[in-house]
Amino acid sequence: MTDPNATAEAPRGFVYRFLAAVERVGNRLPDPAMLFLIALLIVWAVSALLSGHEFSVPAADGVRSLAVENQLSGSSLANFLASMVTNFTGFAPLGVVLVAMLGVGVAEHTGFINAGLKRLLSFTPEKLLTPMVLLVAIVSHTAADAGYVLVIPLGGVIFHAAGRHPLAGIACAFAGVSGGFSANFIPSGIDPLLQGFTQSAAQILDPAREVNPLCNWLFTSISSILVISVGWFITDKVIEPRLSGTKVDGDEAEHIKLEELTDRESRGLNWSLLAMVIGIVLLVAAVWPENSPLRSPKGEITAFSAPLMQSIVPLIFLLFIIPGTVYGYMAGTVTSHRDLIKGMSTSMETMGYYMVMIFFCAQFTTAFGQSNLGALLAVEGADVLKALALPGSVTLVGIILLTAFVNLLVGSASGKWALLAPIFVPILMQVGMSPELTQAAYRVGDSTTNIITPLMPYFPLVVAFSQRWVKSTGIGTVTSFMLPYSVTMLVTWTLFLLAYWALGIPLGLASTYTYP
Repeated sequence: MTDPNATAEAPRGFVYRFLAAVERVGNRLPDPAMLFLIALLIVWAVSALLSGHEFSVPAADGVRSLAVENQLSGSSLANFLASMVTNFTGFAPLGVVLVAMLGVGVAEHTGFINAGLKRLLSFTPEKLLTPMVLLVAIVSHTAADAGYVLVIPLGGVIFHAAGRHPLAGIACAFAGVSGGFSANFIPSGIDPLLQGFTQSAAQILDPAREVNPLCNWLFTSISSILVISVGWFITDKVIEPRLSGTKVDGDEAEHIKLEELTDRESRGLNWSLLAMVIGIVLLVAAVWPENSPLRSPKGEITAFSAPLMQSIVPLIFLLFIIPGTVYGYMAGTVTSHRDLIKGMSTSMETMGYYMVMIFFCAQFTTAFGQSNLGALLAVEGADVLKALALPGSVTLVGIILLTAFVNLLVGSASGKWALLAPIFVPILMQVGMSPELTQAAYRVGDSTTNIITPLMPYFPLVVAFSQRWVKSTGIGTVTSFMLPYSVTMLVTWTLFLLAYWALGIPLGLASTYTYP
């Protein structure tokens, strides 16, 4: 007689063995910093081999010609040496991480975050901890890239405080922040940013065609439920059981001790939360007037040109350092300003490894962009899709898969869409598919593979966060526990978009599925 438990265990055993193999292979890869250096050398070599190869890219003013630029030429190498420092210091993720971590460092050092987690865990049912982390991660998209430096490490802290494996919490938060990047209940700056590229691409064929900034908002809102459901299942049923034998031996575990709040801690937390609320109210009051200097010239709040959107990271810095300081003095964990400076210094000490990796990542990213190899890859892939002349649904799946593949090499969502929109949007308009639908397909592909590519600028940061808990964590470790999220989200989200399209549910405001 067949044992039903053995039948049930077989697929799970195969999955665990496969993920273990991914981890072993991945961890045999060079250190992330060296990986970026090797990638840089490959870009140099390929750009030299394809030097001068010309190709065309659709643009708003017709067609623009590009050519592969040889990064081993004398002028390119001279420019590389001259700009090496500015490539590093001007690399966008670096500033976001360091500034945000200064404020978070004070909040951690004074005990504000620790106390907040104690209270949070006191009323959050254990069964709902995973979806709660995913929900917070998804909402963090409203604050641009802040979720990477805030929510992901807190995911580990929250899970550890609840007696669960901290790497499962980091994986869960990473899946929500990055894998579900295009899912959000709240409109964010990425919406008008992508819309601008979509509209410009659509106007290549139809100069009068306009695209609403919230043309995908309903789709991304409902997608949030899908991302939370998938992330919840994968975290609890796949990732956490697999991590059950992984020992927590990092330094971070020594600092996380979440007993019940004392009276002094409770008073400090109440005052610090009041300070945070007052700060948020003052911010809302400052933004509310239509002529507020925090709005864009057109009076928009979520546009990337709005000072409010450009100030997200400094605002996070203030909204943590102020309550953290209030908590410190009220709870007695701070006696002078030197304690606050020590908190900032401690947070910077933990970023040393990340900064080394980012130095090499910045050099690779710059060389890859200047070589035009990313543009060539996108153009060739789009040409293949066009030549196949497949049915609309199959073509849409092809767009998603191609975007997911390109996303493994080019991390910037806006940069990729600036490149791909003039190719994808006009092609699909010619076969009767709307710019809004094309943008929705792009967003699915762009999100789902973020979490498995070491070339994504924030991937090294996730490795560094994980090493705080498990010192042996490497690229393969993170890739292996993010791969189930990536594959499952890619498949289910693609099917969800096709079903959404078949049912004719509006994608968002002023959106259509067909063109014209």
